Amino acid sequence: MRSRSNSGVRLDYYQRIVHRLILAHQEPVTGLFPASNVNSHAWIRDNVYCILAVWGLSMAYKKIADQDEDRAKCYELEQSCVKLMRGLLMAMMNQKDKVEKFKMTQSPYDSLHAKYSSKNGLPVVGDNEWGHLQIDAVSLYLLILAQMTASGLQIVFSLDEVSFIQNLVFYIESAYSIPDYGIWERGDKTNHGEPELNASSIGMAKAALEAMNELDLFGARGGPASVIHVLADEAHKCQAVLQSMLPRESNSKELDSGLLCVIGFPAFAVDDAQLIHNTKDAILSRLQGKYGCKRFLRDGYRTPKEDPSRLYYERWELRMFENIECEWPLFYCYLILFHAFQSDKRAVEEYASRLEKIMVRSEDGILLVPESYAVPQDLVGFEYQKPGSQTREVVGRCPFLWGQSLFILGRLLQEGFLAVGELDPLNRRLGAQKKPDVVVQVVIIAEDNEIRDKLAEHDLHVQTIAEVAPIEVQPARVLSHLYTYLGRNRKLGLSGRKSRDVGILSTSKLYSLKDRIFAFTPQFADLSRFYIASDNELMIDILKGEINFLKSAWDLLGRPLVTLVLKRIHLDQDKIPLAMIQTMRKLKSGYINGTRVMLGSLKDFLNTSAITDLSFLGSTEDGYPDRLHPDVQTYLDEHLLRSFSNRSTMNLRGGQLRPRTLRRRMSCKGAIKKTRSINVDSDNLGMEGPSPLTERRLSSIVPPPWLQANKQSHVSVFATTPEEGPTSSPLNLGNELIRENIYPVDPHHSRSAIDRRSEFVRQQEMPKILIQRHRAETNFADTEVEELIAMLRETENLEEQGDILQYLVDTQGLDFNTGMLEEGRVVTVRDLLKGLYEKACQQKLWGLVRHTAGMLGKRVEDLAKAVTDLLVRQKQVTVGMPPNNEYTITAPLPEVELRQLIHDAYGDDESTAMLTQELMVYLAMFIRTEPQLFHEMLRLRVGLIIQVMAKELSRTLNCDGEEASEHLLNLSPFEMKNLLYHILSGKEFAVSSVARGNLSIVSCKSSRVSKKSQIGLGDPEGEDALIATIDDRQGQWLRRRRLDGALNRVPRDFYSRVWTVLEKCQGLAIEGRVLQQSLTQEMTPGELKFALEVETALNQIPQPEYRQLVVEALMVLTLVTEHNMVPSLGGIIYVEHLVHKANQLFLEDQRKVQGDATLCCAKIKDGKEQQQAASGMLLCGGAAYICQHLYDSAPSGSYGTMTYMSRAVALVLDCVPKHGEMECAIS
Repeated sequence: MRSRSNSGVRLDYYQRIVHRLILAHQEPVTGLFPASNVNSHAWIRDNVYCILAVWGLSMAYKKIADQDEDRAKCYELEQSCVKLMRGLLMAMMNQKDKVEKFKMTQSPYDSLHAKYSSKNGLPVVGDNEWGHLQIDAVSLYLLILAQMTASGLQIVFSLDEVSFIQNLVFYIESAYSIPDYGIWERGDKTNHGEPELNASSIGMAKAALEAMNELDLFGARGGPASVIHVLADEAHKCQAVLQSMLPRESNSKELDSGLLCVIGFPAFAVDDAQLIHNTKDAILSRLQGKYGCKRFLRDGYRTPKEDPSRLYYERWELRMFENIECEWPLFYCYLILFHAFQSDKRAVEEYASRLEKIMVRSEDGILLVPESYAVPQDLVGFEYQKPGSQTREVVGRCPFLWGQSLFILGRLLQEGFLAVGELDPLNRRLGAQKKPDVVVQVVIIAEDNEIRDKLAEHDLHVQTIAEVAPIEVQPARVLSHLYTYLGRNRKLGLSGRKSRDVGILSTSKLYSLKDRIFAFTPQFADLSRFYIASDNELMIDILKGEINFLKSAWDLLGRPLVTLVLKRIHLDQDKIPLAMIQTMRKLKSGYINGTRVMLGSLKDFLNTSAITDLSFLGSTEDGYPDRLHPDVQTYLDEHLLRSFSNRSTMNLRGGQLRPRTLRRRMSCKGAIKKTRSINVDSDNLGMEGPSPLTERRLSSIVPPPWLQANKQSHVSVFATTPEEGPTSSPLNLGNELIRENIYPVDPHHSRSAIDRRSEFVRQQEMPKILIQRHRAETNFADTEVEELIAMLRETENLEEQGDILQYLVDTQGLDFNTGMLEEGRVVTVRDLLKGLYEKACQQKLWGLVRHTAGMLGKRVEDLAKAVTDLLVRQKQVTVGMPPNNEYTITAPLPEVELRQLIHDAYGDDESTAMLTQELMVYLAMFIRTEPQLFHEMLRLRVGLIIQVMAKELSRTLNCDGEEASEHLLNLSPFEMKNLLYHILSGKEFAVSSVARGNLSIVSCKSSRVSKKSQIGLGDPEGEDALIATIDDRQGQWLRRRRLDGALNRVPRDFYSRVWTVLEKCQGLAIEGRVLQQSLTQEMTPGELKFALEVETALNQIPQPEYRQLVVEALMVLTLVTEHNMVPSLGGIIYVEHLVHKANQLFLEDQRKVQGDATLCCAKIKDGKEQQQAASGMLLCGGAAYICQHLYDSAPSGSYGTMTYMSRAVALVLDCVPKHGEMECAIS
């Protein structure tokens, strides 16, 4: 204990300052702080920051309370904190209907308000008159509420308030996917009121979720009912997105000083010490000035160039704010706290002395923190010339209470009145320290004794579901249902948790409910969800991925526990699949893919696992907290009986129909095949012009042969459009139609098939014909259908059944009554399809599975979640086949809209639409586990990826495009994911054939292609190596360019370097789109919005390899600007001209040295050749009139593409000097 004289006197001094500067402004009725003497609005964020100094001072008094009046002062300060926190709570509880609505809509207009009246806590501006949606403010409130409660303050008084706060947790839990207006209330920095994803909001939400988890809001006196529950997966998603964004703040702000509160006090939201360091360094190097830090680059707020008469900025104005942005002393206060928590005394002293120099002294000698410093109007010119040279003046409020409060906290820490642990009783500051390795516990349970005995044969001893009692094992969907009761409150009209998703972190705990204990199987093992769950190898692969994920993401008490149930459905011809046995042996060994695991039984792990109490399921509101809520009781009773019983599949055979003579077996053959739209053969994917595109048939444009006998037949297959009426259709073209049924696909082949058919028909000068997919009534003679159904019964071959059903769906619709009866119920085509789908799943006929799943409109359960996972990590997704039918998804969409979008993009091609959904799920898995695969890729074009996958298969299998796309659609989900992985990582692969015609993808060890695409790669191999591998290397660079182009991969810092080129010319034209120089006025080089503009222009190019050459040409231009060879590049540069010029130079050289290209493009032209060239075809099949051999040249070397590009730049651009010596080194 220090003597009273010094420390007590010093604290009394701080108490006077806090009283005079902060508490004097606190409104006596609501406890809120007005923004200033003239503005009575109270912002949530500013109010919470203001009170921190009061809280800190109260804890300092608590420590030295050697006299009664110190205890009194301590209590008085504490109660001021309680008063303010409760004032904000009341203001928010008045808007409880908004909280309820927001859980569903997540619309900015349904959000809690960002500011209230400090007089009465009521709203002060309308829902749409302000950027109210600021997740970071609500999150900051919850975080500080948790810290204060942990420090011993009692803020929450009743269980109704507990329910409300539980709902606030739901309000912020999807922060990782909700664009908001952020810490500066601006959204996009042009201030047009567009919200965007902000790293500072996501970080604050993550901190609040972690701080709130399992927190008792009644402190030491509470019981189970006052505990807040958070699903750990939601906090982890916020963390993953935050880590992928930092040091970027949002799409329009490439950096923001506001991130200091996320990497340090109060949030401590980042676990990776290196990332914290990088973010802080980026802020200091680019935003720090003499008077504090700028908020973000080109921030026009309160600068002399800002037009105060309007709220928003014009896009071209932003450039004017460069270098004259206001500097905020507030950030020095954050930096002092940041370093105090790192106990770096030197840095603390440095920033404290900097801060003191720029503080303002009041009349009574108190140091005040001003809001910001601006350049005076008359000195702007000098500041532009030499940034940081001019003296600035104070603008805004002084004292700025947010900054003042943090300054006082810093002082209390510096003088030793507070220890850092007291400001962080929940120990969030320790998050970035190294954690011990996680051991993942795995329990395998057999569905019944038979499976248990089969496992025992392999020396694997497990228990059955019956034997693990009293512990009950349930699927994840039960847990997700139970969580919907969390936070329900009738009095407040709050309905509990809306999201149905429970991740692996939530199912890796045990749950206690009264005296029962539940274990839940993970969500991915839930078979009722989607066909990929019936591929055992894929499930094992996902399991390994999830175990790996638990190793890095688990941070709860106890060890994670993964419970798996082995069921009948998993058996392959009544045997346990080999892959499963191998995996279990691996688990038994104690390590799997570098993660420590323990295989055991549930009762062994009871003491080491995390256990959560589901006490919120009690009927607290009815006064029976010890009894289960009646709805929960009935749900559990019903569910415990049902959850693991099998459904019986429909049987197609048997029934009341007598089989007819089957002379018409072939009439439907190939119905499924005709719907495919993956286009591989054409070397130029999606190219214009009469190129040799694959010929495809479109299903059901041709009446089947048996219909020709009947003159009226056409009407049955085609329904004419209403306005023409059936009579006017001169459809006596039956026979011609049959000959016409094979027609080349037009280059726009990805519009919906219906448009295409009608277009083809119009060319025949016939009335417009539409095929109606879902028709109940039909003029089709019933006998035909009966015969088809009889055929359906006869045939054992599932492929044939598929073709028949495809035909029935096309002609009759899904809900057509087949006339069969199954247990007294009518059987529709849909029921037959379902039966076929389940059989195909069992027999692993994946092509058929994908197609029937598409026809049944099945959806990937996690589709919306997968797309969100990609989008929030700043990757946009496009679906559909380029170039004419690509849809870009830029913001998270609801499941229904997504499926509609994908359906529109592929028309009738159900298989590819299904495959697209499947690939999106795999891409999301990879971006979660291996984000490095996606570096330097901004848009994932799923349609192009599918085409490239088919192309790679046709290359490795040496087959034509049609076969390759059949092979692709028949790959098992596991192999599909594997192939996608090889394509993403650029690894070479080979295809080996396995039993039953399935293919397996294996890595080639000798991958000569480096993983990262870097322009100007030298080739390490000598002459001898070259001769040996000549065959293998043919086509290697072409393939690599094609892959990089399809994946949209670009070299490092590509976009910011294009920005520098754009600054020096009037524009860049790519494929008819011009990037204007004015973009540099609006956007900064590192801004994501700029990168997306460039990306959109590049995506106009349909052929991936050509796109890649354009990227190389842009790189050469950046070299020209970076070496400052010329002051300006002149007018608009047409980038394709450079590529074509380089091609000409290449062909000239080839003629001189008699290279390979003399066989195609460099041939001396005769008449026949010229005709071909005019019709748009090159002999070698090179895309976009560029010789195939140029695509296949390495970038470096004397015949390398970079050499030709540089020569082209020198020839085409007028500004490059034509004579004289010039230093030209291309690295």
